[in-house]
Amino acid sequence: MGRVRESLRSHCVETTVTTVIETTRFSVLDRSRTREGHTGPEALRDTVSLAQDLERLGYRRLWVSEHHGVPGVAGSAPTVLAAAVAAATRTIRVGTGGVMLPNHQPLVVAEQFGVLHSLFPGRIDMGIGRSVGFTDGVRAALGRDKDAADAADFAGQLDELLAFFTGTSSTRAHARPSEGLTVPPYVLAMGEGASIAARAGLPMVIGDFRGREKMLRGIDRYRAEFRPSAWADEPYVMISGTVAVAGSEPEARRLLVPEAWSMAYSRTHGTFPPLPPAERVSALEMTAKERELYESGLRGHIAGTEQQVADELETVIKESGAQEVLVTTSTYDREGLLESYRRLARIARLSPV
Repeated sequence: MGRVRESLRSHCVETTVTTVIETTRFSVLDRSRTREGHTGPEALRDTVSLAQDLERLGYRRLWVSEHHGVPGVAGSAPTVLAAAVAAATRTIRVGTGGVMLPNHQPLVVAEQFGVLHSLFPGRIDMGIGRSVGFTDGVRAALGRDKDAADAADFAGQLDELLAFFTGTSSTRAHARPSEGLTVPPYVLAMGEGASIAARAGLPMVIGDFRGREKMLRGIDRYRAEFRPSAWADEPYVMISGTVAVAGSEPEARRLLVPEAWSMAYSRTHGTFPPLPPAERVSALEMTAKERELYESGLRGHIAGTEQQVADELETVIKESGAQEVLVTTSTYDREGLLESYRRLARIARLSPV
């Protein structure tokens, strides 16, 4: 079987901000966040609409996520949503960030991506992660427990998944129409995920910007342990995190407020709520613990004016040597989010479609 991978271009880090950013791909992960006063179905339609806007702006890919039983996230079936996104667009790559393999049988995942690739050839990415449900109730409903995310088990599941595409599964089962197709796989690195991606010879997605040193250590480990495979000849690093760009630094920081508060709420109440408008958050009376978590959630992201963001992106791309940036920003203000992506496209000098 030939090389089963997306063409991974070489990446040269230059000395000027323009060149560094221009030689980096930019993509987006949209988690279909629900918002106060808006429905889950509306959040899913927002993701499809955003994909169309990002395609026009010249972004490389739009990925969707998998979350179960979370009030603040509508995206529970990523391959279904990916199909809707791909059907509504023409050129942007579409994928998952990711399908949580411990929640599924590898054969079923292979079949789903085989169908997606068959319908939208050359545009589908298979991003795979190893998280399980966040609560006991969700894990019970999925028939999984916390141990299902064990790194060794995940590595075996990943091998089994890839074997269905190469026709080498030890189960003697054949995934149809997946067998022989070229669906690029990516590993979402958490903890030991960098080593798993390296040993499998797969591209890696790692974040986030708030844990810069930990992220860079993971990248170093990935590159040191990488083994060329049928899927990739050389390491490929996609770094992920929140990027917010606006006309002023306070405007950019305002985009971060809803997510920061929802994360603080989830850590003090046990459930992630729909995103509130920034104005409501600013009027809230918070406990000391909530305030601490909220303010922590505002720090460490890449946010500011176009020049501030360009400078910070230059630094993180140089430090990481990443070939691609996956932007994961969520906020209540959808127009403000789109304007942030417009400004980022200008910084990166993306080519509009």
